[in-house]
Amino acid sequence: MTDDWKRRLDALHAELVRRDDPVAWVTEADAVEASRRYPHIALRGPVFGVARLDPATAEPCWRLLKPVVDNMPQQARDGLNSHLWFQAKDGTGDPATRRGLLAAVAVLERAPADEVEALGVRYRVVRGDEFARTGDDGPEPPRPTDPEVLDPSWEEPCAVPSPDVDFVLDPDRDEGPMAGALRLGLRDFTYTGARFPADVRADSARAARTHPDVVRLPVGFSVAERDESGWTACGSLTATPHEARRSLYEGMARVWAMLYRFDERKKAVYARAAETFRSAGRADEASVEGRLFRICRVERMVRLGPDGPEPPRPSDVDEYGPMKLHPTLHENGTVQFDD
Repeated sequence: MTDDWKRRLDALHAELVRRDDPVAWVTEADAVEASRRYPHIALRGPVFGVARLDPATAEPCWRLLKPVVDNMPQQARDGLNSHLWFQAKDGTGDPATRRGLLAAVAVLERAPADEVEALGVRYRVVRGDEFARTGDDGPEPPRPTDPEVLDPSWEEPCAVPSPDVDFVLDPDRDEGPMAGALRLGLRDFTYTGARFPADVRADSARAARTHPDVVRLPVGFSVAERDESGWTACGSLTATPHEARRSLYEGMARVWAMLYRFDERKKAVYARAAETFRSAGRADEASVEGRLFRICRVERMVRLGPDGPEPPRPSDVDEYGPMKLHPTLHENGTVQFDD
């Protein structure tokens, strides 16, 4: 450990002591226990989102505009395309402002652009890595101190906004000594091993040099299933453990039966398993017909360099390219639907 990093961790510890915050101490104790029970890190793969930098703000900094959850760079570009188009349609009545926003939309319709500028604001598609802690019994489940929904519903999606939106990409932002230590370890993280193609490994090693700082994003939660080869992610990222539990419940109770055309016997077996899981309240595991599912804790990191967050790498794969997503919007606000 370098002297600089030792000073940073010492400062984090001193701040924790100074605050004399029982909740912070319990959260730190949870993190220490997790590092013992789940000492390994399993890479889940790259994820993508959108960040913005507005030089006109009092303290200009890169902030997330769109959650870093997309599986492909083009999905994030499409999200930015739609954001700018709707800003032009509904967010202004000024033709000049609308014209500036639509110019950026036109770029995103023509090319796989990872950065555009509109009205002086820089927008960038950012790349992150998703990972989970693992131990002898598999991936880490939610911790007692992780955020929960105050009034959880099993029938309707909870109106929980993504904690990514407006999140500041500050490499010096840590919640405590354990978070700082993890960030220290992630600085040197690269893709290694023969399972990764040579270009992926080369891009990863280059990114560690060009974007040496690391930001840890808000924790998320997902569903994983254990099979013969190990644990496999089988759900999207959610903001709270309950949202992941509800998605697993919905899958067993209704959705999977329709998707996979279960017969009546199998449909009833899964429905009973779903109700058993629901009745347990905050259970983090469910089993049905020899299948084991677990609610797991998912972490993400974004690399930063001198010019901000890392964009997609040349080896990142898109399954489709840019296209026109919305009708033509004229600078006077008229939408042309017949083109």
